[in-house]
Formats: sequence, structure tokens, C-alpha cells
Amino acid sequence: MDIIYDLLSMLPFDWLSYGFMKNALLAVLLITPLFGLLSTMVVSNRMAFFSDSLGHGAFTGLALGAILGIFSPTMSLILFSVVFALLITWIKNNSTASTDTIIGVFSSVGIAAGLMMMSYGGGFNKYSSYLIGDILSITQEEIQSLGLVLVVVLLAWGWIFNRLLILSVNSSFARSRGISVMLVEGVFAAMVAVVVAISIQWVGLLIINSLLVLPGAAARNVAQSVKQYHLFSVAFAMVAGIIGLVLAYYFNMAAGATIVVIAAGIFFATLLLKGKMAK
Repeated sequence: MDIIYDLLSMLPFDWLSYGFMKNALLAVLLITPLFGLLSTMVVSNRMAFFSDSLGHGAFTGLALGAILGIFSPTMSLILFSVVFALLITWIKNNSTASTDTIIGVFSSVGIAAGLMMMSYGGGFNKYSSYLIGDILSITQEEIQSLGLVLVVVLLAWGWIFNRLLILSVNSSFARSRGISVMLVEGVFAAMVAVVVAISIQWVGLLIINSLLVLPGAAARNVAQSVKQYHLFSVAFAMVAGIIGLVLAYYFNMAAGATIVVIAAGIFFATLLLKGKMAK
């Protein structure tokens, strides 16, 4: 880590003279590729509503961890989010109810239960920061954890990608090719849940779903192949993260929200470009 920090100190940017900005930049470089990668399949599989519900479920996990006092907030977030995601996936595949109805019910219950438990005894203010997030508060130990998550997600992505790509085309076709739809959807849901849970304290519950939608949506506007789709999505996420972080520093704004606004700007720019390309 010391070598990385020394290299960052050599860059000609005054904002990198502060340790917390170096930490924030490293976090952005680790978080945004994850969001960019997962965003491709969230958009292709029409899972925007699902990813939003995971943020609500993560808040309940935080509340349970705080009340029970058994797990650290981050561990409680991760465990509950994974269980929450797998439960939605299982019910979706074993119920006659529509997918959006199931997700809507879980999303509503998740945020309501979390708020109810958090507000008990007037302790909500202690965890209200999770609604907005603060990437400038990230520590070196948490950056190392993010690095581990990045490696694990990339390995899982390598195993699941082709199956998930076929599934995004047609679930019946995927079953005919011997693909376990339940398993593939469960693994992907767990991946999204882990990324949401581990980054929610720095990005914020209110806007985290935007980072799971905007990079992929922007990339889809201009990509001409599957390879371009993924490369553009990761690139757009990283560009939005870096520019948003710098702007947040100079204008004293919430970093997570600024990153999302930049990502939205990229989306609208690619949407206009798509319109010109179609003419």
C-alpha cells in the first residue's frame, strides 16, 4: 500500500496531497469497475428494480446488526443482503406472482422494517449517514477489503458470464442448454448484494441503485458488440467516479451524489449520440 500511496503523491494534483483523498481515489478505482461490470447485466436482464430493493434490504441488515450487536455493521449488511437477494430469487422462480410485485413487496418491507428498527429508542441519527454515504471516510483496511471483493467478483464473473449472457437472451433457451437458471440467477444476485452491501456506507442508500443502472444504460446506447458494451460500461463508471470525486472535493459536495450526476450526464450524452448515429 505504501508504494501505491507514494505513486499517487507523485501525480501533479494538489487534492492528492491529503491522505483521505488518496483513500477515496483508490476506493473509486475499486468500486466503480464493479458497478460498471454488474451494471451490464442489471440493464440487460431488466433488474433495476431488483437492485434497488437490495439497497433497502441492506438497510434492514444494518438495523438487525445494530440491535442484536452480534456482527459488525458491514458483516451484518453483507449477510442479510445475500440472504435477502437469494430469497427474492427463490420466490421469483417458485411463485406465480409477477416479478415486479414480488420485488416491490420485498423492497417495501425491507426499507420499512429497517427504518422501524433504526428509529426504535431514537437511535436513527447514528446510522443516517448510510442514507447519503461518505466515501471520504474510507480507511486503508476497508480499501483492502474492497480489493478482495473485486478479485472474488471477477472470478465469479468469469464462471457465470456465458451462462448469464444466454439467460439474458431467453430463460427457456438457457434451460434447454442445460443451464440451471436458479443457480445462475442466485449467484448473480449474491454478487450484486455483496457489492451493494459493502459500498452502501460510502455511496449511500438513496443513490446506490443509480450506479448499478447508469453505466450499463449509457454503454448500451453506443456499444456495437458485447465486448464494447462491457468495456464502455466500466469506463463510464470509472470516469464518472473520478470526475465526481474531484468536483465534490473542490465544491464541497456529497461525493456519491456528484458521481451519480456525472454518470447521468454521460448517459444523456450517449443518448444524444445514439440519436445522431441512428440518422
